[in-house]
Order: sequence, then structure tokens, then C-alpha cells
Amino acid sequence: MPNKPITIPKFRTADEEAGWWESREGKRVATELMQRAVDTGKVRRRRITLKTVTMRLPEPDIEVAKDLAFRKGLPYQTYIKMLLHEAIEKERRSA
Repeated sequence: MPNKPITIPKFRTADEEAGWWESREGKRVATELMQRAVDTGKVRRRRITLKTVTMRLPEPDIEVAKDLAFRKGLPYQTYIKMLLHEAIEKERRSA
């Protein structure tokens, strides 16, 4: 059975688009698009070696990270890792 076409609405602003992708429907569409790409062999996961590190962080920072991650529907450690990666990339580009 062929896949139903996926419709992504037209957006007037970047904020409107970001809000839609953060919505339940936007997340459902993103998941469906990724699943279709995986199913057709158009995407593969990169094999990145991960190393476990231990860091001491202020408890209030961890609580804020947990709250923000929850709002985004992410595990908090994944969210912290994402923030760290973004900060490192920004510093690397400006160096």
C-alpha cells in the first residue's frame, strides 16, 4: 500500500513554522518523514564514538535543563548534550 502524501502547511513567519514543527502534528510529520527515509534507505545513522564523562553541575542548572527538556519532549541529558554541542560549534566557527 503506497504512503499517503504528507502535507506541510505554508507559513507566514519563521516563528509560525517553528511553532508548527514543535506541535504534536509537526512532530508526527517529522517522525513520518524520517521513517520513510529510513525505510527507503535514503538515510543512515552516523557512527560516532561516544565517550562517557562525569561533570559536576550546579543543581539549579540541572533543574532548569530538566524543565526546558521536558517542554521540548527530550530527555534532559540529551538536551544538555545538544546545548553543549551547539555552543562548541558556535565557538569553533567564531575562532
